[in-house]
Amino acid sequence: MATFHFTKETPPDSMFSDFQSLNKFPDELFDQLVQFSFQFLLEPSKSSRLVEQLEDFAGSNGVGAGALKNVFKSLVYLPNAALKKSLAAAQLQEDFQNLGLSPKKAETASQQFEDNLLLLSRGALGQTLMVNQLVDIEWKFGVTASTSELNRVGNTFLQMKLVINTGSSTKDVFLELTLPQFYSFLHEMERAKNSLEFLS
Repeated sequence: MATFHFTKETPPDSMFSDFQSLNKFPDELFDQLVQFSFQFLLEPSKSSRLVEQLEDFAGSNGVGAGALKNVFKSLVYLPNAALKKSLAAAQLQEDFQNLGLSPKKAETASQQFEDNLLLLSRGALGQTLMVNQLVDIEWKFGVTASTSELNRVGNTFLQMKLVINTGSSTKDVFLELTLPQFYSFLHEMERAKNSLEFLS
């Protein structure tokens, strides 16, 4: 039994049959479908336009719209899973072939993944940041005045309340940090800021 990089489990049988169906497409039509799939991954907000393109594709090539939708889902799912698992194009190509896609078509799809990897990574980072966006922050410093542990008396601490946008609502996250932990947290935030500025 082949192992798959994108999952620890065996993929559903429907994925195997979807990739067998994709093998029946002439190379030119397969390439067009691959382009549609990466267009969707790069610009998910324009999915309504993509639906129209797929319907036109199905109509002009005599393919059932329902069947096309299923194979298209598998064609989108695999590169998306590879992106989340930080797989290389060669690993994605191997997974495509293990699912039954012909070597030539697997190479075409994985090459598109490699060519678009930077843009796909930026898009994924942007979606993550938008879903888990920091909306507000409150903090207060304190000094431990009394405790049963003598060595903790006089220690400085910081209490923080972070308000996070989870996409559908906001959530409060509470933290209590020692001064060294706070400086470490601040350092990580500065590194994240520098990374975002570099990618933008």
